[in-house]
Amino acid sequence: MAGTKQARRAPADRYDERRNQLAESALQTLGELGYARTSLREIANNSEFSHGVVHYYFADKFELIIYCVRYYKSRCVTRYDAVVEDSTTPEELLTAFAAKLVETVREEAAMHRLWYDLRTQSMFEEKLREAVLMIDATLEAMIWRVVSRYAELAGRPTAMTPAAAYGVLDGLFQQALLGHLTGSTVAVDSMAAQVHELMPLMLAPSAA
Repeated sequence: MAGTKQARRAPADRYDERRNQLAESALQTLGELGYARTSLREIANNSEFSHGVVHYYFADKFELIIYCVRYYKSRCVTRYDAVVEDSTTPEELLTAFAAKLVETVREEAAMHRLWYDLRTQSMFEEKLREAVLMIDATLEAMIWRVVSRYAELAGRPTAMTPAAAYGVLDGLFQQALLGHLTGSTVAVDSMAAQVHELMPLMLAPSAA
């Protein structure tokens, strides 16, 4: 009997699980329609959940969207951990990092499009700013782990701040995403080549 009680999930766990299920479903609609054209009703219409269920777990559109993006980005921030941990040379890290960037643009373009949409909207919607700034800081830290490991493997100190390195690589990523979404056949491969060219510039010159 005691074992059965311990095996049962707490109500809070079931609540969080349902919110995660709703987030998974909502992300598909948000990625397709974008922030401005998506409502709770639209999300419900494109999922297995009723509008009442969606509204029960999320008070409004802002709460749902912020939860969705936090949920998605919490998985993204570990995307490059294997690259950092498994690479043993700077060249190996560069190749693996560039390949992972290409993979995520091709396989998860809609989700990244949603992120950039929300980041822009946060300049106008104050309710979005705290979550967007928190996620942006987390992504910056993720990129800095890659750059720091690259510097360590190359035996050279970094020559950029974390914010500058993130700005450079995020700009390349966004440019490649736009190209990919608008039909370019070379955008993602061009991004990979530029990563190989620009990453060495993030390090200080070798000591004489």
